[in-house]
Amino acid sequence: MFKVFLILLLSVFLLLACSKKNNKEIVSEPTEKEMVVAIYAEGVDALKKGDAFYAAKKFKEVESLLPQSKWAAKASLMASYAEYSRNAFSNSIFGLERHITNYPADKNIPYAHYLIAICYYEQILDEKKDLQPLVQAKEKFEFIMLTYPETDYATDARFKLDLIIDQLAAKEMSIARYYMKTEKWIPALNRLKIVVEKYDKTVFIEEALHRLVEVYYNIGLVEEAKQAAAILGYNYQSGAWYERSYKVFNKEYKTKKIKKTKEMGLIKRKIKGLFE
Repeated sequence: MFKVFLILLLSVFLLLACSKKNNKEIVSEPTEKEMVVAIYAEGVDALKKGDAFYAAKKFKEVESLLPQSKWAAKASLMASYAEYSRNAFSNSIFGLERHITNYPADKNIPYAHYLIAICYYEQILDEKKDLQPLVQAKEKFEFIMLTYPETDYATDARFKLDLIIDQLAAKEMSIARYYMKTEKWIPALNRLKIVVEKYDKTVFIEEALHRLVEVYYNIGLVEEAKQAAAILGYNYQSGAWYERSYKVFNKEYKTKKIKKTKEMGLIKRKIKGLFE
């Protein structure tokens, strides 16, 4: 009887031990997909908290665990976004270009191209800084408009492209002014011609034509100066830049002053028109 009791007791003990062992194995060995989902969620949480560096690390870990899966593609893009959000533009661009190569069928490829353009765009400081980001942003936005014309990315690209063109014109004008200041007339002339020929729709066209008048006049090409002045006069006769060009040939000419009362009257009329 005692032997039977011992056998039953041992059986219960072994059963409980096996049950604990099996439970332990289930808890300690999650599937790869479960691990990936958990790590991805950790990356998203870190990004929300502002720790973009740690988030990028987690997303890259996801991609390495399940390469060529839908999670890998998502993580690849999120890693690049995390780099962008911490202003690590070079890292972001590298990751995005790699994403486009590795996941060509991904539905988010247009977004990847757009984010590359934004990385270049946000490196544009002013017209006196490096020209390269301006050129690269322009090329990428033009690519987006051509390749994905019906998307929101193309709509935003058109708007930003106008701003980039203004910046490129401003860059050329800044360099031209410097050359004029140092009396390097030929380099100045070349820069001004670029503005007139390529950026004639920008706000700098009037100044560029006037500066051409000044440069041509200073190097003795009076007829060319008159021709530039004629173009300026025909298109912008009432403008301040035309008056300044006119003064190059007529030293005694004095710019007309608008009476303050009339100017204020115009301002009041414009304001009044807003309420009608």
